Amino acid sequence: MSSIILYCLLTAVVALVAGIVVGRQLAGKARLDHEGEAQARAQQILRDAEEKGNRLRDEKIKQADERLEQSKNKFKTLRNEFDQESRRLKAELEGELTQRRQGVVEQEQSIKMLTETTQRQLEQLQKKESDLERQREKNQTDTQQLRDKLESQAEKRRLDHEETMAELEEKQRDADEQLHSVQRQLETIANLTAAEAREQLVESLKNEAQIQASSYVKDTVAQAKLTATKDAKKIVLETIQRTASEHAIENCVSIFNIESDDVKGKIIGREGRNIRALEAATGVEIIVDDTPEAIIISGFDPVRREIARLSLHLLVKDGRIHPARVEEIVAKTRKNIEEEIVEIGEKTIIDLGIHGLHPELIKMVGRMRFRSSYGQNLLQHSREVANLCATMAAEMGLDVKKAKRAGLLHDIGKVSTEEPELPHAILGMEMAKKWKEHPDVVNAIGAHHDEIEMTAMISPLVQACDAISGSRPGARREMMESYIKRLKQLEETANGFKGVNQCFAIQAGRELRVMVDAENVTDERAAELSFEISQKIEKEMQYPGQIKITVIREMRAVAYAK
Repeated sequence: MSSIILYCLLTAVVALVAGIVVGRQLAGKARLDHEGEAQARAQQILRDAEEKGNRLRDEKIKQADERLEQSKNKFKTLRNEFDQESRRLKAELEGELTQRRQGVVEQEQSIKMLTETTQRQLEQLQKKESDLERQREKNQTDTQQLRDKLESQAEKRRLDHEETMAELEEKQRDADEQLHSVQRQLETIANLTAAEAREQLVESLKNEAQIQASSYVKDTVAQAKLTATKDAKKIVLETIQRTASEHAIENCVSIFNIESDDVKGKIIGREGRNIRALEAATGVEIIVDDTPEAIIISGFDPVRREIARLSLHLLVKDGRIHPARVEEIVAKTRKNIEEEIVEIGEKTIIDLGIHGLHPELIKMVGRMRFRSSYGQNLLQHSREVANLCATMAAEMGLDVKKAKRAGLLHDIGKVSTEEPELPHAILGMEMAKKWKEHPDVVNAIGAHHDEIEMTAMISPLVQACDAISGSRPGARREMMESYIKRLKQLEETANGFKGVNQCFAIQAGRELRVMVDAENVTDERAAELSFEISQKIEKEMQYPGQIKITVIREMRAVAYAK
């Protein structure tokens, strides 16, 4: 307020000074003529300045009053808000404090109850411990009494046994004397010696046995008439099996030629240990018979037969033939065969002019060399289909390279190592898709047996060429394919049991040889395992004749000297 007044005074003073200066100037100019007029004007200026100062003072005072009123209202509002927030926080703190107090009270009550429960349990445990101590002392006392009683009873029984044995010996002597006496009396009465009486008894027993045998034969014949149909069916099944095995031998054997029959003894080894080791390592059957300068290798898997043949060649050439050497040579040969499979695959795709094939697919193409389909070599069949597809695609103006590629890979699912339950066309399609083959090639592989819809132009070509290659005279034998499937199913059935390391179907499927882990399978478990495998085969498979399941458990101890 004072600043406003001061401002007004200063304004008035400035106006006054300005008026004086103006007045003096006017007076200087016309002090004589206009002195009265100047004074009047000066007074008017003073009045105007005073009025202006008063107005400005009133406005400033009014503005200051308004600002003061606004500040008072704002302060009042803030004060109210502060009071409300304080009350709210106070209420919240009081509620939280009440809850915490209640929680503390509840915890105290829980701790008190837990303490009482623990005390009761401790008292019960102490009581049980004392009861157990009394019971233990009582048991010791009863045990000692029982032991003393048993010892006394055992001593009494021993004495009674000795007396009984003495009586029995005396009675035995009396019985022997009576028997000799009766025998002498019978010889006197019957006028026969003991030997003559024995002969007559044997003769009567023979007559009786003949009568019983005749009756048994009649019953057997009657039973045979009732079961004649069943026996006849069994004979027919065994005949079918022999016929199938002869057909299998024609397609599932390899001949290993030797220079001299003296080598056969080395291959067999002492008590047959060498030949058993070779059969166990390769999974084939080695037949050493009277065939001059030849050993027969039998097995449905051509890869196994080739491994066995090459292993025999290396063993005979080296001259050192024993089980450890056999396993070493077989492992080396198996590795060489894998390398040869890759070489065969690479040579095949080079011959057909196919480029950019994935290494895994090249390896599977090589495996086709050792796989047959209905008696037809799978690699030869696939090469033939590839060439037929290329020729047809060229005549129809289609992509020759895709057609040839699809023709070569159409049966790739048949050489899968996993061999799931999927059809080989679907499996081959999944494998081709996995290794980034063209969608047209993938579709042609999956659709060549109508498992999926044909969407590529080359798909009908692959299907038609597959039928042409397989339907020509002498190309396939249906019996061979079903035979191999049955043998593979035999091996898969046994491999599904825990503890089985390897499994081989031999003897044209009439014997299943199972190698188990000696550390995890006991002798008793081996016997149970052979029975369980036989029961599963009976339930899940159909086959002629019977199958022998042989479980082999061999314990080996290996150490290395360094």
